[in-house]
Amino acid sequence: MRNIRWWLLLAAGMVSIAFAQSPTAPTVRLKDIAQIRGVRSNQLIGYGLVVGLEGTGDSSGALFTVQSIANMLERFGITVPPNAIKVKNVAAVMVTAELPPFARAGNTIDVVVSSIGDARSLQGGTLLQTPLRGADGQIYAVAQGPISIGGFNFGGGGARVQRNHTTVGRIPNGALIEREVPSAFLHGDNSLTIQLHKPDFTTAARVVSSIRSAFPNLAVRAVDPATIRVGLDAASSVDPVMLIAQLEMLSVLPDVVARIVVNERTGTVVINGDVRIAPVAIAHGGITVRVQTTFEVSQPPPLSGGRTQVVPQTQVDATEEPARMVFLREGASVESLVKALNALGVSPRDLIAILQALKSAGALHAEIEVQ
Repeated sequence: MRNIRWWLLLAAGMVSIAFAQSPTAPTVRLKDIAQIRGVRSNQLIGYGLVVGLEGTGDSSGALFTVQSIANMLERFGITVPPNAIKVKNVAAVMVTAELPPFARAGNTIDVVVSSIGDARSLQGGTLLQTPLRGADGQIYAVAQGPISIGGFNFGGGGARVQRNHTTVGRIPNGALIEREVPSAFLHGDNSLTIQLHKPDFTTAARVVSSIRSAFPNLAVRAVDPATIRVGLDAASSVDPVMLIAQLEMLSVLPDVVARIVVNERTGTVVINGDVRIAPVAIAHGGITVRVQTTFEVSQPPPLSGGRTQVVPQTQVDATEEPARMVFLREGASVESLVKALNALGVSPRDLIAILQALKSAGALHAEIEVQ
């Protein structure tokens, strides 16, 4: 079946069209539209201190920073009253990271460091040892190291120069994994589950058909629109890892719902190729009103006792554009819609209004998603 996909992009008050045409139905890899249940990442978070800042840290008003410094020094056997601590070279931060699946103890991951106080910049700072916890409260990694912010923030004498965001930085490979998260992709009945990223009955059926064609000996069935169960023979010597690698490379044709995405803030409209139009006529026209004011000087005759005055002269012109109408036949595709809207010379706002009017009239067979 021939599949044509058109993309309609509108921005900056201009209409531009780009489209791609393929003689065959486009397919994607199974790994791009689905994942194996049990293979997932986990979020980590921690609270820490960044030291070594050049006077750009938190102010004394950030009480949590002052208390954190006092607690840290007390752990090293140094007792200092919190009110005696100056924190301009220290900033309190939140540290976040993503623990990938099958990560082993000793591996390293990247972390993101974000200021939570009133620090002006984290430039040149070093994160002190910060434990990173999971949702269960357990410590899974420990982060420490110099921060890279990819920018700068300098100022003096009332002038300031800044590049990029200086209160958020990264530490590449800055966290050391200390605890492993058990990851199991095989169930007790020696089966594995494939989860679609976007549940769809048609896509699930196509995935089952593709797997059965490539592996006729496997027991495959769709449990629901998002879940496909693949059973392995208990007596078989099939390597599960090799099987999953082959399953991920299978070509599948995903099905999508006819949808139009409208972003009124940027004037962008994206229409997928499954949108269809019922027989409908579209008329577009407008009235332009121009008001122009000029000022003239009224000079009275000599010795008349009058005053010189400035008299405004206002001119109002109204111009009505000729109405233009196009007709779309039954089953018209995005191609017909694009040609019709271009013939009308519509602006982004007019296009959004026309699409919404078509939907209200029942002539547009698609979902409209307004962002």
